[in-house]
Amino acid sequence: MTDGVAEETDEVLSRVDNGVGLITLNRPKAINSLNQTMVDALAPLLDRWATDDSVRAVVLTGAGERGLCAGGDVVSIYHSARKDGIEARRFWRDEYLLNAQIAEFAKPYVALMDGIVMGGGVGVSAHANTRVVTDRSKIAMPEVGIGFIPDVGGMFLLSRAPGGLGLHAALTGAPFSGTDAIAMGFADHYVPHGDLEAFTRTVVADGVQDALAKHAIEPPPSALAAQRDWIDECYAGETVEDIVARLRAHDAGPANDAADLIATRSPISLSVTLAAVRRAGKLETVKDVLVQDYRVSSASLRSHDLVEGIRAQLIDKDRNPKWSPATLAEVTAADIEAYFAPVDDDLSF
Repeated sequence: MTDGVAEETDEVLSRVDNGVGLITLNRPKAINSLNQTMVDALAPLLDRWATDDSVRAVVLTGAGERGLCAGGDVVSIYHSARKDGIEARRFWRDEYLLNAQIAEFAKPYVALMDGIVMGGGVGVSAHANTRVVTDRSKIAMPEVGIGFIPDVGGMFLLSRAPGGLGLHAALTGAPFSGTDAIAMGFADHYVPHGDLEAFTRTVVADGVQDALAKHAIEPPPSALAAQRDWIDECYAGETVEDIVARLRAHDAGPANDAADLIATRSPISLSVTLAAVRRAGKLETVKDVLVQDYRVSSASLRSHDLVEGIRAQLIDKDRNPKWSPATLAEVTAADIEAYFAPVDDDLSF
């Protein structure tokens, strides 16, 4: 591919400018949510650029003003789960292979994590070697709210966040800021939103390091990191029930708010998420965690809560899911363990 020549699908725009591969996720009305077509376009594109000596760096951004990427196309997952799950599993498989590809991309891969970056958006950005957040960044792994479990290798990062910060993000599903993302190990650099276009121009003209030196600034203090006292204490509980009890007993207002939020989430999703974070902490690589993710996601397709959660939040929008099991106390150890069983088409790298 030559400089200035665009190669694109409608939903993934790409071109090379002065040796910099520029990728734009282009579904702005859906906050650039990933679908099969986009994953199918991104993987071979990165493959080619990885071995093309004329491409020295990659910059990933999202079209529109709302964010980089709001996650995977969950409505498609819903319809697949109600049918036979084949399309959903194909999507996850290809998405996770793409996440691994990004984690191992040898050239500078700059992810501009501006605006909303959730779920699958984290997968295409937070495993990059150069992760830029802004004053508008709103990052989350909100899967427990739809009866799902954080995936896309996010457990690798969540399990390695300081203290209980990763568990707090995983079990509440609540968004966190760009400065929180840096404190948690989800990002590296802070560039004001208003400077992003100039930052990208400098990457193209002078390279990644010059752009960071010119435009990155010291991030403001992390609000989440400042609350490590109650977060670390409460999320040290052995089970999700223990954690919720500690949150409710704590005198910090945000701790009670976290307990209230967790109480709205899928009990089986919460229980599997806690186990998955702890298991991920003992796995060595992002790839190892993605193998676990594929098993867990495949099991989710057979669950009641994934279809019910998406129905309540995005299909009927009544925001009133009927979880099964209905309470944390009803979730058994065997229920949790079943999510981690190998599948017949385990991911392999």
